[in-house]
Amino acid sequence: MTWNLWWRFGPWERRQAAIAEVLRAEGADVIGLQEVFVERDGVDQAAVLAGALGFHVATAPVRFHDTAEGAGLAFTNAVLSRWPIAAATSLPLPRADGTTSHRNALAVRIDSPFGALCVVSTHLDWQFDRTADRVAQVRAVAGLVAAERPDPASGFPAVLLGDLNAVPHSDEVRLLTGATGPAHPGLVFTDVWDAVGSGRGDTWDGANPYLAEATWPNRRIDYVLVSWPRPKPVGSPVAARLAGVEAVDGVVASDHWAVVADLRTG
Repeated sequence: MTWNLWWRFGPWERRQAAIAEVLRAEGADVIGLQEVFVERDGVDQAAVLAGALGFHVATAPVRFHDTAEGAGLAFTNAVLSRWPIAAATSLPLPRADGTTSHRNALAVRIDSPFGALCVVSTHLDWQFDRTADRVAQVRAVAGLVAAERPDPASGFPAVLLGDLNAVPHSDEVRLLTGATGPAHPGLVFTDVWDAVGSGRGDTWDGANPYLAEATWPNRRIDYVLVSWPRPKPVGSPVAARLAGVEAVDGVVASDHWAVVADLRTG
């Protein structure tokens, strides 16, 4: 499952119980989270959610920026796992001009019942006109996946989860899915929604009440991606659905819908 939790925006305090309930109801084994809030005094939203679920957690390091909107706060990526997390690596993401974004990719190695599992949670720059920055970030993320995944000839494929802020036909997503030259040699990804989802699968959706004044059109920008090559049929998508669409006790949990996917383990 992948989900952008919308940091501390909107009715954020009321949204926490709704987020936890959606996660519990979906029952995903591994969850990639974006816009996780972390407070300087040590409160980590992902750790709180992991505790509620009885899951293991890894949260990417943060850089705090004291602004009027968020003194002593930061947002980052995290991974929750039903199974132990053996290792975690965080990579700051670049921009096209060579500077470093405040965004990152978090790669974890999970000790799953079917072997080592590499999962990456990431969140690319959001601005509508930042394709060049996202292209640079996609190349960095693909390099991280290539370095961290198990042997593609025999291991379980890597799973890339994230808010890419880019639609399926964009340059940045095409670099991942093999529609153009790959972002990293010998590595492309299956877009799970494209393979087994039903309908458009928009995760940025005008039906969401928080988007009443949004300037973007409806878009599918959140992804579950499975690396290739891989040993057939391991990692093959079976089903995909949206989650978090319904209000919980009158509260919609986030401004993004979540994506949940079922993958074959053998």
